[in-house]
Amino acid sequence: MKIAFLSPAGAMHRYNGSFGRGLHYAPLTMTTLAALVPQELNAELVIYDETIEPIPLDLQADIVAITAITGTSSRAYKYCDYFRSKGITVFLGGVQPTLDPTEAQKHCDSLFVGIGDYTFSKAITDYINGALQPVYRQSCENITLAGRPIPRRDLLKPKAYITHNSVEAVRGCPLPCTFCAYPAAFGKQVICRPVKDVIAEIEQLKGKYVLFPDVNLIADMEYAKELFTAMIPLKKRWFGLTTSSVAFDKEFFKILEKSGCKGILIGFESVNQTAQGYIKKGVNKTENYETLVKELHDIGVLVNGCFAFGGDNDEKDVFERTVEMVMKMRIDLPRYSILTPFPNTELYRELFSQGRIFEHDLAMYDVEHVVFEPKNMTVDELYMGTEWAWRETYKTDNILKRINKLSGISYITNFAYQGYADKFIKFTKEVMCDNSDIPEVNV
Repeated sequence: MKIAFLSPAGAMHRYNGSFGRGLHYAPLTMTTLAALVPQELNAELVIYDETIEPIPLDLQADIVAITAITGTSSRAYKYCDYFRSKGITVFLGGVQPTLDPTEAQKHCDSLFVGIGDYTFSKAITDYINGALQPVYRQSCENITLAGRPIPRRDLLKPKAYITHNSVEAVRGCPLPCTFCAYPAAFGKQVICRPVKDVIAEIEQLKGKYVLFPDVNLIADMEYAKELFTAMIPLKKRWFGLTTSSVAFDKEFFKILEKSGCKGILIGFESVNQTAQGYIKKGVNKTENYETLVKELHDIGVLVNGCFAFGGDNDEKDVFERTVEMVMKMRIDLPRYSILTPFPNTELYRELFSQGRIFEHDLAMYDVEHVVFEPKNMTVDELYMGTEWAWRETYKTDNILKRINKLSGISYITNFAYQGYADKFIKFTKEVMCDNSDIPEVNV
Protein backbone atom coordinates (compact mmCIF):
# COMPACT_ATOMS: atom_id res chain seq x y z
CA MET A 1 0.00 0.00 0.00
CA LYS A 2 1.20 3.51 -0.84
CA ILE A 3 -0.04 6.54 1.10
CA ALA A 4 0.91 10.14 0.25
CA PHE A 5 0.40 12.93 2.81
CA LEU A 6 -0.08 16.35 1.23
CA SER A 7 -0.03 19.79 2.81
CA PRO A 8 -0.93 22.45 0.21
CA ALA A 9 0.26 26.01 0.84
CA GLY A 10 -1.01 29.45 -0.06
CA ALA A 11 1.01 31.57 -2.49
CA MET A 12 2.83 33.56 0.19
CA HIS A 13 3.95 30.47 2.10
CA ARG A 14 4.66 28.20 -0.88
CA TYR A 15 8.20 27.01 -1.70
CA ASN A 16 8.49 29.84 -4.26
CA GLY A 17 6.70 32.41 -2.10
CA SER A 18 7.92 34.87 0.51
CA PHE A 19 8.68 32.55 3.44
CA GLY A 20 12.21 31.16 3.43
CA ARG A 21 13.68 28.21 5.30
CA GLY A 22 14.45 30.44 8.27
CA LEU A 23 10.71 30.83 8.94
CA HIS A 24 9.66 27.20 8.46
CA TYR A 25 9.69 24.61 11.21
CA ALA A 26 8.72 20.98 10.62
CA PRO A 27 4.93 20.44 10.64
CA LEU A 28 3.36 17.91 13.00
CA THR A 29 0.07 17.02 11.30
CA MET A 30 1.48 14.88 8.50
CA THR A 31 4.24 13.22 10.53
CA THR A 32 1.75 12.37 13.30
CA LEU A 33 -0.78 10.87 10.87
CA ALA A 34 2.00 8.87 9.24
CA ALA A 35 2.90 7.45 12.65
CA LEU A 36 -0.71 6.30 13.08
CA VAL A 37 -0.63 4.06 9.99
CA PRO A 38 -0.71 0.46 11.34
CA GLN A 39 2.85 -0.87 11.22
CA GLU A 40 1.73 -4.34 10.18
CA LEU A 41 0.68 -2.93 6.80
CA ASN A 42 4.31 -2.19 5.94
CA ALA A 43 2.93 0.71 3.88
CA GLU A 44 5.07 2.94 1.71
CA LEU A 45 4.63 6.47 3.08
CA VAL A 46 5.66 9.82 1.58
CA ILE A 47 5.10 13.43 2.68
CA TYR A 48 4.82 16.45 0.37
CA ASP A 49 4.84 19.80 2.14
CA GLU A 50 4.19 22.54 -0.41
CA THR A 51 5.95 25.12 1.75
CA ILE A 52 9.25 23.51 0.78
CA GLU A 53 8.63 21.64 -2.48
CA PRO A 54 6.06 21.14 -5.27
CA ILE A 55 3.35 18.49 -4.95
CA PRO A 56 3.91 16.15 -7.92
CA LEU A 57 0.84 15.65 -10.07
CA ASP A 58 2.11 12.26 -11.21
CA LEU A 59 2.54 10.78 -7.73
CA GLN A 60 1.58 7.12 -7.34
CA ALA A 61 -0.56 6.25 -4.32
CA ASP A 62 -3.53 4.22 -3.19
CA ILE A 63 -4.54 6.94 -0.72
CA VAL A 64 -3.81 10.66 -0.71
CA ALA A 65 -4.38 12.30 2.69
CA ILE A 66 -4.70 16.09 2.49
CA THR A 67 -4.78 18.62 5.32
CA ALA A 68 -6.23 22.13 4.87
CA ILE A 69 -6.46 25.33 6.86
CA THR A 70 -8.77 28.14 5.75
CA GLY A 71 -6.27 29.94 3.52
CA THR A 72 -5.21 26.75 1.72
CA SER A 73 -8.65 25.12 1.42
CA SER A 74 -9.54 26.24 -2.12
CA ARG A 75 -6.18 24.91 -3.35
CA ALA A 76 -6.54 21.72 -1.29
CA TYR A 77 -9.99 21.05 -2.76
CA LYS A 78 -8.61 21.40 -6.27
CA TYR A 79 -5.91 18.84 -5.46
CA CYS A 80 -8.61 16.58 -4.05
CA ASP A 81 -10.63 16.77 -7.26
CA TYR A 82 -7.57 16.17 -9.41
CA PHE A 83 -6.31 13.08 -7.58
CA ARG A 84 -9.80 11.59 -7.35
CA SER A 85 -10.04 11.96 -11.13
CA LYS A 86 -6.93 9.75 -11.29
CA GLY A 87 -8.68 6.99 -9.33
CA ILE A 88 -6.84 7.70 -6.07
CA THR A 89 -8.84 7.57 -2.82
CA VAL A 90 -8.70 10.96 -1.10
CA PHE A 91 -8.83 11.57 2.66
CA LEU A 92 -9.38 15.20 3.71
CA GLY A 93 -9.21 16.89 7.10
CA GLY A 94 -7.97 19.92 8.99
CA VAL A 95 -9.30 23.17 10.39
CA GLN A 96 -11.33 24.40 7.40
CA PRO A 97 -12.94 21.03 6.55
CA THR A 98 -14.01 20.90 10.20
CA LEU A 99 -15.37 24.45 10.10
CA ASP A 100 -17.33 23.76 6.89
CA PRO A 101 -17.74 20.00 6.40
CA THR A 102 -20.59 20.38 3.91
CA GLU A 103 -18.35 22.02 1.31
CA ALA A 104 -15.34 19.84 2.11
CA GLN A 105 -17.24 16.59 1.68
CA LYS A 106 -17.89 17.39 -1.99
CA HIS A 107 -14.18 16.97 -2.72
CA CYS A 108 -13.14 13.74 -0.98
CA ASP A 109 -13.90 10.07 -0.45
CA SER A 110 -13.57 10.33 3.33
CA LEU A 111 -13.82 13.48 5.41
CA PHE A 112 -12.23 13.81 8.85
CA VAL A 113 -14.15 16.23 11.05
CA GLY A 114 -12.39 17.27 14.26
CA ILE A 115 -9.13 15.63 15.22
CA GLY A 116 -7.75 12.58 13.45
CA ASP A 117 -5.79 10.89 16.23
CA TYR A 118 -8.43 8.26 16.80
CA THR A 119 -10.09 7.98 13.40
CA PHE A 120 -7.21 7.92 10.90
CA SER A 121 -5.94 4.40 11.58
CA LYS A 122 -9.55 3.13 11.67
CA ALA A 123 -10.14 4.67 8.23
CA ILE A 124 -7.06 2.90 6.86
CA THR A 125 -8.38 -0.42 8.19
CA ASP A 126 -11.85 0.30 6.80
CA TYR A 127 -10.31 1.04 3.39
CA ILE A 128 -8.52 -2.31 3.36
CA ASN A 129 -11.73 -4.10 4.34
CA GLY A 130 -13.79 -2.31 1.69
CA ALA A 131 -15.82 -0.52 4.37
CA LEU A 132 -14.56 3.06 4.06
CA GLN A 133 -16.94 5.58 5.60
CA PRO A 134 -17.71 8.96 4.00
CA VAL A 135 -17.23 10.85 7.28
CA TYR A 136 -15.17 10.21 10.42
CA ARG A 137 -15.86 12.46 13.41
CA GLN A 138 -13.89 12.88 16.61
CA SER A 139 -14.27 15.75 19.07
CA CYS A 140 -11.70 16.69 21.69
CA GLU A 141 -13.95 15.54 24.53
CA ASN A 142 -12.89 12.53 26.59
CA ILE A 143 -9.68 11.85 24.67
CA THR A 144 -6.11 11.41 25.82
CA LEU A 145 -2.76 12.17 24.25
CA ALA A 146 -1.10 9.42 26.28
CA GLY A 147 0.85 6.75 24.44
CA ARG A 148 0.83 8.43 21.05
CA PRO A 149 3.44 7.16 18.59
CA ILE A 150 6.44 9.38 17.85
CA PRO A 151 5.89 11.50 14.68
CA ARG A 152 7.61 10.17 11.56
CA ARG A 153 10.22 12.90 11.20
CA ASP A 154 12.27 10.53 9.08
CA LEU A 155 9.83 11.18 6.21
CA LEU A 156 10.71 14.90 6.08
CA LYS A 157 13.36 16.44 3.83
CA PRO A 158 16.57 16.60 5.93
CA LYS A 159 17.51 20.27 5.47
CA ALA A 160 14.21 21.88 4.52
CA TYR A 161 13.31 23.40 7.91
CA ILE A 162 14.97 25.55 10.52
CA THR A 163 14.27 22.64 12.91
CA HIS A 164 12.71 19.18 12.74
CA ASN A 165 12.24 19.11 16.51
CA SER A 166 8.57 20.15 16.74
CA VAL A 167 6.89 18.55 19.77
CA GLU A 168 3.27 18.67 20.95
CA ALA A 169 2.60 19.00 24.69
CA VAL A 170 -0.68 20.92 25.11
CA ARG A 171 -3.66 20.87 22.80
CA GLY A 172 -6.27 23.61 23.06
CA CYS A 173 -6.81 27.00 24.70
CA PRO A 174 -9.65 28.20 26.97
CA LEU A 175 -9.45 31.88 26.00
CA PRO A 176 -12.53 33.42 24.30
CA CYS A 177 -10.70 35.33 21.51
CA THR A 178 -13.32 36.08 18.85
CA PHE A 179 -10.94 35.75 15.86
CA CYS A 180 -9.37 32.38 16.67
CA ALA A 181 -10.24 29.47 14.37
CA TYR A 182 -8.96 26.80 16.76
CA PRO A 183 -11.82 26.85 19.32
CA ALA A 184 -14.36 27.39 16.54
CA ALA A 185 -13.20 24.12 14.98
CA PHE A 186 -12.17 22.01 17.97
CA GLY A 187 -13.67 23.60 21.09
CA LYS A 188 -12.00 25.06 24.17
CA GLN A 189 -10.95 21.83 25.86
CA VAL A 190 -7.35 21.77 27.07
CA ILE A 191 -5.69 18.36 26.74
CA CYS A 192 -2.25 17.85 28.24
CA ARG A 193 0.03 15.09 27.06
CA PRO A 194 1.66 13.14 29.91
CA VAL A 195 4.91 14.84 30.88
CA LYS A 196 6.79 11.53 30.80
CA ASP A 197 5.74 11.02 27.17
CA VAL A 198 6.87 14.52 26.15
CA ILE A 199 10.21 14.14 27.91
CA ALA A 200 10.78 10.69 26.40
CA GLU A 201 10.23 12.09 22.90
CA ILE A 202 12.53 15.06 23.50
CA GLU A 203 15.27 12.76 24.77
CA GLN A 204 15.26 11.01 21.39
CA LEU A 205 15.71 14.21 19.40
CA LYS A 206 19.03 15.21 17.89
CA GLY A 207 20.38 18.70 18.53
CA LYS A 208 19.82 21.14 21.35
CA TYR A 209 16.72 23.00 20.11
CA VAL A 210 13.06 22.08 20.66
CA LEU A 211 9.99 23.89 19.35
CA PHE A 212 6.51 23.63 20.90
CA PRO A 213 3.98 24.83 18.27
CA ASP A 214 1.01 24.44 20.67
CA VAL A 215 -1.37 27.41 20.64
CA ASN A 216 -0.96 28.11 24.37
CA LEU A 217 1.68 26.30 26.42
CA ILE A 218 0.39 27.81 29.68
CA ALA A 219 -3.27 26.97 29.12
CA ASP A 220 -2.87 24.71 32.19
CA MET A 221 -0.33 26.44 34.41
CA GLU A 222 0.20 23.54 36.82
CA TYR A 223 0.94 21.24 33.90
CA ALA A 224 3.34 23.83 32.43
CA LYS A 225 5.24 23.96 35.73
CA GLU A 226 5.54 20.17 35.81
CA LEU A 227 6.64 19.92 32.18
CA PHE A 228 9.30 22.61 32.24
CA THR A 229 10.64 21.53 35.60
CA ALA A 230 11.15 18.11 34.02
CA MET A 231 12.99 19.75 31.12
CA ILE A 232 15.64 21.38 33.32
CA PRO A 233 17.96 18.32 33.45
CA LEU A 234 17.76 17.89 29.66
CA LYS A 235 19.63 21.15 29.11
CA LYS A 236 17.75 21.80 25.87
CA ARG A 237 16.91 25.22 24.43
CA TRP A 238 13.25 25.59 23.59
CA PHE A 239 10.81 27.97 21.90
CA GLY A 240 7.04 28.09 22.18
CA LEU A 241 3.78 30.05 22.33
CA THR A 242 2.25 31.57 25.45
CA THR A 243 0.07 34.53 26.33
CA SER A 244 1.14 37.84 27.85
CA SER A 245 0.25 36.40 31.28
CA VAL A 246 3.44 34.33 31.20
CA ALA A 247 5.09 36.48 33.89
CA PHE A 248 2.09 36.69 36.24
CA ASP A 249 3.05 33.49 38.08
CA LYS A 250 6.48 34.18 39.57
CA GLU A 251 7.11 30.52 40.42
CA PHE A 252 6.62 29.59 36.78
CA PHE A 253 8.78 32.47 35.61
CA LYS A 254 11.71 31.08 37.61
CA ILE A 255 11.11 27.64 36.10
CA LEU A 256 11.00 29.24 32.65
CA GLU A 257 14.50 30.61 33.09
CA LYS A 258 15.96 27.33 34.36
CA SER A 259 14.24 25.14 31.76
CA GLY A 260 16.17 26.51 28.79
CA CYS A 261 13.51 28.78 27.29
CA LYS A 262 15.11 30.95 24.60
CA GLY A 263 12.13 32.37 22.76
CA ILE A 264 8.41 32.95 23.22
CA LEU A 265 5.73 33.99 20.74
CA ILE A 266 3.14 36.27 22.36
CA GLY A 267 -0.03 37.55 20.71
CA PHE A 268 0.04 41.17 21.87
CA GLU A 269 -2.55 41.89 19.13
CA SER A 270 -2.72 45.68 19.61
CA VAL A 271 -1.20 48.68 21.36
CA ASN A 272 -4.77 49.78 22.15
CA GLN A 273 -6.32 48.40 25.32
CA THR A 274 -9.80 48.98 23.93
CA ALA A 275 -8.91 46.72 20.99
CA GLN A 276 -8.32 43.84 23.42
CA GLY A 277 -11.93 44.15 24.50
CA TYR A 278 -13.13 44.11 20.89
CA ILE A 279 -11.53 40.71 20.28
CA LYS A 280 -12.20 39.48 23.85
CA LYS A 281 -8.55 39.01 24.74
CA GLY A 282 -8.75 40.45 28.23
CA VAL A 283 -5.59 38.65 29.31
CA ASN A 284 -3.63 41.34 27.44
CA LYS A 285 -2.85 44.50 29.43
CA THR A 286 -1.04 46.96 27.20
CA GLU A 287 0.33 48.94 30.15
CA ASN A 288 2.32 45.83 31.15
CA TYR A 289 3.85 45.09 27.76
CA GLU A 290 7.09 46.99 28.25
CA THR A 291 7.74 45.48 31.67
CA LEU A 292 6.96 41.99 30.40
CA VAL A 293 9.38 42.24 27.47
CA LYS A 294 12.12 43.61 29.73
CA GLU A 295 11.63 40.76 32.22
CA LEU A 296 11.87 38.18 29.44
CA HIS A 297 14.97 39.84 28.02
CA ASP A 298 16.54 39.88 31.49
CA ILE A 299 16.42 36.08 31.62
CA GLY A 300 17.66 35.68 28.04
CA VAL A 301 14.33 34.99 26.31
CA LEU A 302 13.73 36.39 22.81
CA VAL A 303 10.24 37.79 22.14
CA ASN A 304 8.29 37.10 18.96
CA GLY A 305 5.53 39.69 19.30
CA CYS A 306 2.43 39.49 17.08
CA PHE A 307 0.11 42.40 16.26
CA ALA A 308 -3.09 42.43 14.20
CA PHE A 309 -4.33 45.57 12.42
CA GLY A 310 -7.84 46.49 11.33
CA GLY A 311 -10.07 46.09 14.36
CA ASP A 312 -12.88 48.52 15.02
CA ASN A 313 -10.80 50.35 17.63
CA ASP A 314 -7.87 50.98 15.29
CA GLU A 315 -7.46 54.49 13.89
CA LYS A 316 -5.10 55.44 11.06
CA ASP A 317 -2.28 56.17 13.50
CA VAL A 318 -2.17 52.58 14.78
CA PHE A 319 0.65 51.59 12.42
CA GLU A 320 3.07 54.31 13.55
CA ARG A 321 2.11 53.81 17.20
CA THR A 322 2.72 50.07 16.96
CA VAL A 323 6.12 50.38 15.27
CA GLU A 324 7.11 53.03 17.80
CA MET A 325 6.23 50.68 20.68
CA VAL A 326 7.98 47.74 19.01
CA MET A 327 11.16 49.75 18.65
CA LYS A 328 10.94 51.13 22.18
CA MET A 329 10.43 47.67 23.72
CA ARG A 330 13.02 46.16 21.36
CA ILE A 331 10.83 43.23 20.44
CA ASP A 332 13.21 40.73 18.88
CA LEU A 333 10.94 39.41 16.13
CA PRO A 334 7.75 41.43 15.50
CA ARG A 335 5.08 40.05 13.20
CA TYR A 336 2.19 42.03 11.74
CA SER A 337 -1.04 40.66 10.36
CA ILE A 338 -4.42 41.91 9.23
CA LEU A 339 -7.29 40.91 11.49
CA THR A 340 -9.06 38.06 9.71
CA PRO A 341 -12.57 36.75 10.44
CA PHE A 342 -12.18 33.03 9.84
CA PRO A 343 -15.46 31.28 8.97
CA ASN A 344 -17.62 30.19 11.90
CA THR A 345 -15.73 32.34 14.40
CA GLU A 346 -17.53 34.91 16.52
CA LEU A 347 -15.76 37.71 14.67
CA TYR A 348 -16.93 36.33 11.32
CA ARG A 349 -20.55 36.10 12.45
CA GLU A 350 -20.46 39.66 13.76
CA LEU A 351 -18.96 41.18 10.61
CA PHE A 352 -21.17 39.07 8.34
CA SER A 353 -24.31 40.23 10.16
CA GLN A 354 -23.16 43.82 9.58
CA GLY A 355 -22.69 43.18 5.86
CA ARG A 356 -18.99 44.06 6.05
CA ILE A 357 -17.40 40.90 4.61
CA PHE A 358 -16.77 41.43 0.90
CA GLU A 359 -14.23 38.70 0.10
CA HIS A 360 -15.36 35.07 -0.02
CA ASP A 361 -12.46 33.33 -1.76
CA LEU A 362 -10.85 31.53 1.17
CA ALA A 363 -7.38 31.82 -0.40
CA MET A 364 -7.46 35.42 0.79
CA TYR A 365 -7.94 34.38 4.43
CA ASP A 366 -4.21 34.24 5.10
CA VAL A 367 -4.02 37.11 7.70
CA GLU A 368 -2.18 39.33 5.22
CA HIS A 369 -5.16 40.31 3.03
CA VAL A 370 -8.21 42.42 3.82
CA VAL A 371 -11.50 40.51 3.53
CA PHE A 372 -13.86 42.94 5.31
CA GLU A 373 -14.59 46.65 5.43
CA PRO A 374 -12.64 48.31 8.27
CA LYS A 375 -14.46 50.82 10.45
CA ASN A 376 -12.00 53.70 10.72
CA MET A 377 -9.95 53.45 7.52
CA THR A 378 -10.28 52.28 3.95
CA VAL A 379 -9.25 48.86 2.69
CA ASP A 380 -6.28 50.42 0.89
CA GLU A 381 -5.21 52.32 4.00
CA LEU A 382 -5.19 49.07 5.97
CA TYR A 383 -3.10 47.35 3.29
CA MET A 384 -0.62 50.19 2.94
CA GLY A 385 -0.33 50.76 6.68
CA THR A 386 0.46 47.10 7.28
CA GLU A 387 3.04 47.08 4.50
CA TRP A 388 4.64 50.24 5.91
CA ALA A 389 4.89 48.66 9.36
CA TRP A 390 6.66 45.60 7.92
CA ARG A 391 9.11 47.62 5.84
CA GLU A 392 9.86 50.15 8.58
CA THR A 393 10.41 47.53 11.26
CA TYR A 394 12.65 45.38 9.08
CA LYS A 395 14.96 48.05 7.74
CA THR A 396 18.47 46.81 8.44
CA ASP A 397 19.32 49.63 10.82
CA ASN A 398 16.07 49.11 12.73
CA ILE A 399 16.75 45.39 13.02
CA LEU A 400 20.12 46.12 14.59
CA LYS A 401 18.63 48.75 16.93
CA ARG A 402 15.84 46.46 18.02
CA ILE A 403 17.43 43.05 18.56
CA ASN A 404 18.08 42.50 22.23
CA LYS A 405 20.80 39.93 21.61
CA LEU A 406 22.23 39.18 18.16
CA SER A 407 22.16 35.38 18.28
CA GLY A 408 22.16 33.07 15.29
CA ILE A 409 18.43 32.48 15.62
CA SER A 410 17.52 36.16 15.85
CA TYR A 411 19.78 37.00 12.89
CA ILE A 412 18.32 34.27 10.66
CA THR A 413 14.68 35.00 11.48
CA ASN A 414 14.94 38.78 11.30
CA PHE A 415 16.56 38.83 7.90
CA ALA A 416 14.14 36.13 6.70
CA TYR A 417 11.30 38.47 7.70
CA GLN A 418 13.07 41.32 5.95
CA GLY A 419 12.77 39.31 2.74
CA TYR A 420 9.12 38.66 3.51
CA ALA A 421 8.50 42.39 4.00
CA ASP A 422 10.10 43.17 0.65
CA LYS A 423 7.67 40.83 -1.10
CA PHE A 424 4.55 41.71 0.90
CA ILE A 425 2.83 43.81 -1.76
CA LYS A 426 3.64 41.29 -4.51
CA PHE A 427 0.94 38.82 -3.50
CA THR A 428 -2.23 40.34 -4.90
CA LYS A 429 -5.60 38.62 -5.07
CA GLU A 430 -4.79 37.37 -8.57
CA VAL A 431 -1.65 35.64 -7.28
CA MET A 432 -3.23 34.32 -4.10
CA CYS A 433 -6.23 32.77 -5.85
CA ASP A 434 -4.37 31.42 -8.88
CA ASN A 435 -4.43 27.61 -8.80
CA SER A 436 -4.04 27.22 -12.55
CA ASP A 437 -0.99 24.99 -12.01
CA ILE A 438 -3.43 22.24 -10.96
CA PRO A 439 -5.34 20.87 -13.96
CA GLU A 440 -9.09 21.37 -14.12
CA VAL A 441 -11.18 18.21 -13.96
CA ASN A 442 -14.86 17.44 -14.16
CA VAL A 443 -16.09 16.37 -10.74
